[in-house]
Amino acid sequence: MTDENPTPESEDPLAQAERILNDAAASVPEGTFLDENADGKDDLQADEAAADDALDAAQAKAAEHLADLQRLQAEYVNYRKRVDRDRELIATNATSKAVEALIPVLDDIAAAREHGDLADGPFASIAEKLETTLGRLGWTSFGSIGEVFDPMHHEALLSQPSTDVTEPTIITVAQPGHRIGDRVIRPARVIVAQPEDQA
Repeated sequence: MTDENPTPESEDPLAQAERILNDAAASVPEGTFLDENADGKDDLQADEAAADDALDAAQAKAAEHLADLQRLQAEYVNYRKRVDRDRELIATNATSKAVEALIPVLDDIAAAREHGDLADGPFASIAEKLETTLGRLGWTSFGSIGEVFDPMHHEALLSQPSTDVTEPTIITVAQPGHRIGDRVIRPARVIVAQPEDQA
């Protein structure tokens, strides 16, 4: 028996497989479809439609998970910012309470310095160390003679007219003010000279 489609000895296996597939495809009548379950529908098209539906569902689920992840990330960033802000506020409040407790001591140091009792000696060294330490925590003292009066930072105990000033100016500091950063712990208590036309 002779072979109807003789295979040349030199044909490689890949070319041979391609030739067989082409021959098989040519022998299938046009309009033929795969119907393994005998329901009258093309199983290949049904499988392709089901695959498209599954892909669409998977993409929708992935988009939903991505949106959830982005929302969680935004919530986490906001949480971190809030925690950092709260931590800073707690530190400032703790420092403020410590300075408030030390205000009488700081007033005594300012009065001693004004009277010349802090020129030298151990008490001057201790006072300087205390003020330096508080300064590292953000504390500053304010209110000095010649400074322009600012009602946001100074408390006027007395006001008197003067020809020597053109704007409200501090002429006496009864008690210096204290602040932590921009937060005023106690305003400076001062006597203010007002220009005569405003007095």
